[in-house]
Amino acid sequence: MTQVHGGTRIAAANPAAEAAGIVPGQPLADARALYPGLAVHPAAPAEDLRALDLLAGACTRFTPWTAVDPVWGGGAMGGSLGAGLWLDITGCAHLFGGEAALLERLIGWLGRQNISARAGLADTPGAAWALARHATNDSAPFIIAEPGTLRRHLAGLPVAALRLEAAVIEGLDRLGLRRIGDLLEMPRGPLAKRFGGVVLKRLDQALGQADEPISPRRPPPRHVARLAFAEPIGRAEDIAAGLDRLLDRLCRGLEAAGEGARQLDFILYRADGTTERRTVGTSRPSRDPRHLARLFRDKLDGADPGFGIEIMALAAARTNNLDEKQTGLPGWTLEPAKDVNQADTARLVDRLSGKLGARNVTRVRPVESHLPERAGRAQSAISASNTASDWKGPERRPPRPVELLPQPLPIDVMAPVPDGPPVMFRWRRRQYQVARAEGPERIAPEWWRTEGAPLSRDVRDYYRLEDEGGKRYWVYREGLYRPDRPPAWYLHGFFA
Repeated sequence: MTQVHGGTRIAAANPAAEAAGIVPGQPLADARALYPGLAVHPAAPAEDLRALDLLAGACTRFTPWTAVDPVWGGGAMGGSLGAGLWLDITGCAHLFGGEAALLERLIGWLGRQNISARAGLADTPGAAWALARHATNDSAPFIIAEPGTLRRHLAGLPVAALRLEAAVIEGLDRLGLRRIGDLLEMPRGPLAKRFGGVVLKRLDQALGQADEPISPRRPPPRHVARLAFAEPIGRAEDIAAGLDRLLDRLCRGLEAAGEGARQLDFILYRADGTTERRTVGTSRPSRDPRHLARLFRDKLDGADPGFGIEIMALAAARTNNLDEKQTGLPGWTLEPAKDVNQADTARLVDRLSGKLGARNVTRVRPVESHLPERAGRAQSAISASNTASDWKGPERRPPRPVELLPQPLPIDVMAPVPDGPPVMFRWRRRQYQVARAEGPERIAPEWWRTEGAPLSRDVRDYYRLEDEGGKRYWVYREGLYRPDRPPAWYLHGFFA
């Protein structure tokens, strides 16, 4: 039950209640008059939407394009009509033996999950919605409108099939316009003048004369490989063998498209309607089946087949271009050693990320800043944003220390020349004599930043110092020499 217009109405009814004459949108008092022992529960739309989202994810066993159709508040009595799912089966029907076979299997699978469903298949979302709710019954749970037959299928349906609000439906009923066919015969001008553009908009959407964009719950991947079994499987060896077959098939598709995978989703569809997903990522685009299978090896150790796995799917959720490289002929080495090392490093990063977690394996990505503490940011080594940065910095820049302190530490310095390098500095109660010095390298403050400003708005003059023991330091003077205020010195890093 739900509160509508200050009164309590029926939001949904089970088959037993419907057999007693209780329907959604009916006032609770009228429903109890028909069946005094009626048991009611408050409606929970948020929980319903979460359950629908889970069901939409499970329905990806039939198509990767699924979306939730939320509860729609129409109906002649002001109640809410049942929610549902959108499934775009374009390019998927042949996997099940045709559209009718797919719908029959879909309805049967939902029935085994104790979910009664009706399905409509048409060229437009509006027509499919209307057919599913107003042209099906228990004996015919699904209907297919062949191309070019939309007007014929829709003509006999009530105007409520156009997803109109209750007030609009009642206004059409007073004019004797109760079927969609009645609207098709009416001039468009009077309809628009009387009811605005909503009636004509819904009518045009159902007939395919106006666009009705619907976004999927997840963007469908461009590359998907699918494997269905005649009987559910459950052994780990069978799961691994199925994954190998899917990897070979998917990598051939990636090769034909000139792409490599950055993220792969391996989805197991169990016989009880639940799903299990395993995801791996790569630091560089890859379409090597052996390397990708190695990444999945540890991920599959805890896979639970439940009552058996009916379908497997492997999707390339993220891809990047991957050009072919000539590696050479026997006895020749044409591929640069740098590329070989990069490929080996990428494979190592992928395996470490799979074992330790993507967040625990990081690399530094350049950031648009000249300030050392801002010039790099640690990111996941296999992150989607971990691509080559457009920021290159200055073409010629003095070397940077291998160890940069997270916070510059103040030091005491003795410099005989005001703008010259120090000859001695004291840090942590220890005195260091400078044997060699290079610099300065001047870095100006980023005056345009307002948030997260640096430590000071003064310029920095950096010096590379070497003490008598051969240790090298990176220090800087903040600000220029002034009679009223001497500059401050800081230690910022160590060279190898």
